[in-house]
Amino acid sequence: MINITEDLILKTLSDIDDPSQSKDIVSLGLVSNVNIKDSNVGVTLEVPVHRGAAMEPIRKLAQEKIMKIEGVTSATVVITAHESKQKGSPNVSEINEIKEKVFESNVKRFVAVGSGKGGVGKSTTSVNLAIALKLEGYSVGLLDADVYGPSQPRMLGVSGRPASVGGDMVAPLQNFGISLMSMGLLVPDDTAMIWRGPMVQSALTQMLNSVAWGNLDVIVIDLPPGTGDIQISLAQQVNLAGAVIVSTPQDIALLDVVKAITMFQKANVPIIGMIENMSYWSCPDCGRVDHIFGKDGVKSEAKKRGIDLLGEIPISVDVRKSSDSGIPIIISDPDAIQSKNYRIIAKSIIKSIKLDEEEVV
Repeated sequence: MINITEDLILKTLSDIDDPSQSKDIVSLGLVSNVNIKDSNVGVTLEVPVHRGAAMEPIRKLAQEKIMKIEGVTSATVVITAHESKQKGSPNVSEINEIKEKVFESNVKRFVAVGSGKGGVGKSTTSVNLAIALKLEGYSVGLLDADVYGPSQPRMLGVSGRPASVGGDMVAPLQNFGISLMSMGLLVPDDTAMIWRGPMVQSALTQMLNSVAWGNLDVIVIDLPPGTGDIQISLAQQVNLAGAVIVSTPQDIALLDVVKAITMFQKANVPIIGMIENMSYWSCPDCGRVDHIFGKDGVKSEAKKRGIDLLGEIPISVDVRKSSDSGIPIIISDPDAIQSKNYRIIAKSIIKSIKLDEEEVV
């Protein structure tokens, strides 16, 4: 029988990578305790508070791997969370400097992702595009502007409240290299936001100006459905470099998309292009392709309006599962066709908003 030792356990766990940091959990120092009693093994993973939920799949995988070691009869892996200063977050002196500057001077570009309609996968698109931009080497923030139905904390795998970093400023939470601010981090999940327009505008202003975003290349703004107060406020408060329009190919969805396009055009916001989400479904067993929501609807609309079609994202249960688990598909399965298409779209966005060039004032 193999002698069960701490070194053996650590060696086994070193095969598990933290997808947020692209290193194994042992090298990252996440394994804080290994307890061995006869054939029973207990392990503690110590992680920052906001990453507790996102680490659940890794906890389960660690437990499964330990159970496969010859001689181990039981394995228990638990997660403990601790408060820690976010890597890369500004210190107090930097915050004071930030507060003396105009907000836009700290962020090169703002890109809005909108649809005009709910349920077309806009939030899923936003988080995967944000990570795709990060993978291209840029510093990226993600603003969840859907005050009434924030979903980005779940999709990005973060939880907890933003920490104060001096005065009325708070630090965004981070995961996968993305800085996130969302109303979902400020109120309990079961709290209904029963707010009128002025309160919504005030909340959005605070998420922009009272957050120590630091110096970022781009902030991706996940817009709520519709063409109301939040969209108008954003156009007034920040200089949007462009908007990405997401829609399914369905005619009903495209009716609202047209309204969103018109709104952005009236606000003099450039339309970067359109994305056809849930474009088709490909059977994993036989390869048959079904166009569940219609075929080429977004492609035809984009052509009619002289707008670029940035890409087509097929529907997949893996996309849904990865979003629910807090590990977006571009991280969980980088070789998936959806992930590859997000990377292609991100490169088109970079070129369109001239991200490598300094903005001329």
